[in-house]
Amino acid sequence: MSTVRERSLPDSAGRRARRVVRDPSYRTPRRDPGRAGRAGPWPYLLIAPAVLGMLYLLVYPLARAVVISFQDFRLRQLIVGDAEFVGLRNYRTLLSDPEFWEVVRRTFLFMVVNVVVIMVLSTLVALMVERLGRTVRTVVLSSLVLVWAVPVVAATTVFQWLFHSEFGIVNETLTGLGFSSFESYPWLAHGGTAFTIVVVLIVWQSVPFAAITLYSALVTVPAELYESARMDGAGPARIFRSVTFPLIRPIFMLVLSLEIIWTFKAFVQIWVMTRGGPGGATTILPVYAVQTALSGQRYDLGSAASMITLLLMSGVLVLHFRHLFRQEGEHL
Repeated sequence: MSTVRERSLPDSAGRRARRVVRDPSYRTPRRDPGRAGRAGPWPYLLIAPAVLGMLYLLVYPLARAVVISFQDFRLRQLIVGDAEFVGLRNYRTLLSDPEFWEVVRRTFLFMVVNVVVIMVLSTLVALMVERLGRTVRTVVLSSLVLVWAVPVVAATTVFQWLFHSEFGIVNETLTGLGFSSFESYPWLAHGGTAFTIVVVLIVWQSVPFAAITLYSALVTVPAELYESARMDGAGPARIFRSVTFPLIRPIFMLVLSLEIIWTFKAFVQIWVMTRGGPGGATTILPVYAVQTALSGQRYDLGSAASMITLLLMSGVLVLHFRHLFRQEGEHL
């Protein structure tokens, strides 16, 4: 079967023009319609381990928690396995508990404080890194990566020692500066200071990822736009508001969404440092769910608290994405 092939031939003016000629020696390769079908089950067998692992590690625990939240599931049922279906009784028990609503309020306060501080500091750090020289920028980015790479438990243990009442360097430094009231001050024994320390720890761990991600978005903004804005007399604040932020908005909103998820479900830092104390001052929903499940072996109430946490976090993300899509639609 002959086909058409393009060739470059000289025209009458001596220039080379593209003319279409037919080459009978060229044949178009035919696509075998049965080739894809002959692959058989091998593609599915190759991805089967990953799919099965995902179902076992992600879907099964979630489905199991949902089932337990509708059962009377305590220590006896964990051993014997004769759990009774009780419907929405566990959810009614939680929703009628004033302590639970206090934990919900504290969780949202904890999330808002962390997310606002993280996004503000990360944006400032990213803007600073963009203006640094190559050597200093490399040092700063390397430091951020090292901070980000520190394991959560190790970082939490370091913060515990920093604020230790007897051997902590914070008390030693403040006392050396003349603040004698901080000698042997028990930071983690007071609700307000313990809450603040946990916030500082999570912000310290979260800023590197957010700052590096925002910096990677900043370097994609064309320099010509900055030069045009400066020629029009725009200051730094106006340039960021009118030029920089609109271009990095998608990445900024992505980082914001991730930080909402990560701070809403923060558990390891609080559990290692304070176990939710003192007096429940650092107890948020994930910690409350574990405390409820372990303290009285009420695994049913703990699972119900986890499901409510998932629903609340999903609701926050849905509202956030609706607002994001509405803004994107207005800019189109």
